[in-house]
Amino acid sequence: MIILGIESTAHTFGAGIVKDEPEYILADVRAKYVPEKGGIHPREASLYFMREAPRVVTEAMQIAGLSINDVDGIAVALGPGMGPCLRVGATVARALSVYFNKPLIPVNHAVAHIEIGKLITGAKDPLIVYLSGGNTIIAAFVAGRYRIFGETLDMPLGNFMDTFVREVGLAPPYVVKGVHQLDRCAEESKEKKILNLPYVVKGQDVSFSGLLTAALRLVRSGKAKLEDVCYTVREIAYSAIIEVSERGLAHTGKKEVLLVGGVAASGVLRSKFEAMAASRGIDVKVVPPKYAGDNGVMIAWTGLLAFKHGITVEPERAYVRQRWKLDQVDVPWGDP
Repeated sequence: MIILGIESTAHTFGAGIVKDEPEYILADVRAKYVPEKGGIHPREASLYFMREAPRVVTEAMQIAGLSINDVDGIAVALGPGMGPCLRVGATVARALSVYFNKPLIPVNHAVAHIEIGKLITGAKDPLIVYLSGGNTIIAAFVAGRYRIFGETLDMPLGNFMDTFVREVGLAPPYVVKGVHQLDRCAEESKEKKILNLPYVVKGQDVSFSGLLTAALRLVRSGKAKLEDVCYTVREIAYSAIIEVSERGLAHTGKKEVLLVGGVAASGVLRSKFEAMAASRGIDVKVVPPKYAGDNGVMIAWTGLLAFKHGITVEPERAYVRQRWKLDQVDVPWGDP
């Protein structure tokens, strides 16, 4: 079985092609929208996607050495994400489905991050820590769905990190040679001392808006060096994630942790998870940086799993859902 997957939820338009066996990933092509200044502007990103989509899909088919006739189904991320961006991917997928008479498979972007992580790392029944620009979620599979045991109360970790470095003049770009600007700035701190900034954990949930406001105020006051504020911000934010993850482990009794999403590419964060896991005697598995960010392969793989369980959608009913939450998705293939 061969599935073409299309991703367009935020800054990346991706096309991935996978098969069930023996070689899983046949092609992975991406076009990433990088704003000249500020954050992602959905309309501008969607216009960029419109220009790049034909090239990305065509190149993926060429790399895989296939024609569209060889594809058994087309999977598309219908949410969550930015409306204008989602609509480009949905339009492309619907058109291909109708014109070439291929089944259309709806995929939840968050579920896809988890499934590609499980495929690549071999995780079986983990506590999932999903950290990205748009999501901060602690979840585990229970009774047919990924259930949420903790999440952000305001802004996701990735968005918090991007906003902070942008506001203090370190970005864009937000990531340089695989290292986020916050990690890069924090490593320049000579003091390595935690300043007096808010640390907010409420039960199994986290909050970053107060930390952002206080950190920016401190930087603008000139009362602390930028690199020392970066170090404090990073340590507080990452420590909050470690705390709620450890509580999630205690609550669910899971014996492994799976770290997925774009922020999983942080080597510093991975090292903190490894230290926590060692203290608890559990395994920690991290999706490789190549597949931590948004990509079409994760959509294709999740689409393949869904298609094997009879999940499809009529093209005229393939609506985008900007707030399609993780725990709203039935996952019939999820039993460990």
